[in-house]
Amino acid sequence: MNNRWNLNNKKALVTGGTKGIGKAIVKEFIDLGAEVIVVARNKSEFITLQNDLNTDKISFIEADVSVYGDINKIFYSLEQAGNTLDILVNNAGTNIRKKTIEYSNEEYNTIINTNLRSAFELSKLAYPLLKKSEQGNIINISSVSGQTHIRTGSIYGMTKAALIQLTKNLASEWAQDGIRVNAIAPWYIKTPLVEPVLKNKEFYDDVINRTPMKKIGKPEDVSAAVAFLCMPAAAHITGQCINVDGGFTIYGF
Repeated sequence: MNNRWNLNNKKALVTGGTKGIGKAIVKEFIDLGAEVIVVARNKSEFITLQNDLNTDKISFIEADVSVYGDINKIFYSLEQAGNTLDILVNNAGTNIRKKTIEYSNEEYNTIINTNLRSAFELSKLAYPLLKKSEQGNIINISSVSGQTHIRTGSIYGMTKAALIQLTKNLASEWAQDGIRVNAIAPWYIKTPLVEPVLKNKEFYDDVINRTPMKKIGKPEDVSAAVAFLCMPAAAHITGQCINVDGGFTIYGF
């Protein structure tokens, strides 16, 4: 029974794993017995995280997932480290909040490549390793903005909606290979990415009023859901998008 509720002997790769939701996922995985490879652009942030966790079950790959060459670099590093992987968490993401007609081509490409293309390419490259695992898991960090309008930018919403559909397609296509694929869709969570937005009291009050639980979520609320979906206890769950939103999607915005 206890083996159903931990991640002992699992190897996980988490993109954007040095802050916010990604950092919470890394901590959750370590606490549950997994070995974690953190992918991020900032090595100094990783060193701070490593010192905080005080464990030898964490390692680092310095890479920018919006750059295709760096994605190949990630899997070259995995090959050098034993060529095994049980869990992939596509967490890295970015946003530029603008009106649709104000986006430049460069801004469009940055958001698309970081939020969506990286998840697609990493999933493809991880496929052989996750199949070999026979209990492979992919978790895509989407957003409620992929389901309804939340005033956060059309391109961001596009990418998060596409992640949910990618989740469904891969779950159906790869189930026969022992790979489960699920998504998590958070509402506003206390992270560095959203802190500037929530400093606007009028907007903050709007968010709280539209959230039945009347609070902003914590990164640990998301990481707990991610960890559960990767456990043997969730072995019959695939192709799902779990909203971690305090009930927001009941109301809409």
